[in-house]
Amino acid sequence: MKILSVEKYKGDTYLIEIEGNDNSRLYLNKKIVSEFNIAPGNIPETALSEIISADNIRKARERALYLLDVRDYSFTGLYEKLIQNYPDEICMEVCGLLASNGLINDMRYAENKARQLFEVKYTGVYKARQEMKLKGLSEDVINAAIEPYSERESVLNRLEELVEKKYERYLTDEKGVNKVKAALHRHGYSYGEIKAVLDLYDLDFSD
Repeated sequence: MKILSVEKYKGDTYLIEIEGNDNSRLYLNKKIVSEFNIAPGNIPETALSEIISADNIRKARERALYLLDVRDYSFTGLYEKLIQNYPDEICMEVCGLLASNGLINDMRYAENKARQLFEVKYTGVYKARQEMKLKGLSEDVINAAIEPYSERESVLNRLEELVEKKYERYLTDEKGVNKVKAALHRHGYSYGEIKAVLDLYDLDFSD
């Protein structure tokens, strides 16, 4: 296998012409060209595979950094984004590298997610746990993140505040109460928690 030419293409990209390969043209970043000292001449197939892999890792890492610049991700969340465009082993390597550098951190992500779910959205513990599982977080990480929000008094206080903010005005008849109960259940609160808070209101419609 032989590299026929190495020419600057656009910006930081170089065009590599190859003889005797199905991919007769490669577009590589200048950092890869410099790192592997790519120049016209013979090259083993194994070396070419290593070059292509290194360039894909670079591209995946750049994509990951772009995504992280927009918002935080869990390890699994970032992996699932990258796997749409890159092979599994490259996605795992890039995510592992970013995790080792602290750029992705499941505990930090889980704590921020818990803060958003409980303090902003007033989500119940059950639903919050399910949402965090969907982000690929481990049971241990989830438990640690939701622990500060899980005591019954804390749960009931948030639920009472949610009712006051969004649903109190509907507690005027039995139909409204039933709708509120359904809405609170969708928020992830249990029957017992909902009953405990609604019992604070005078909801006797027997007249």
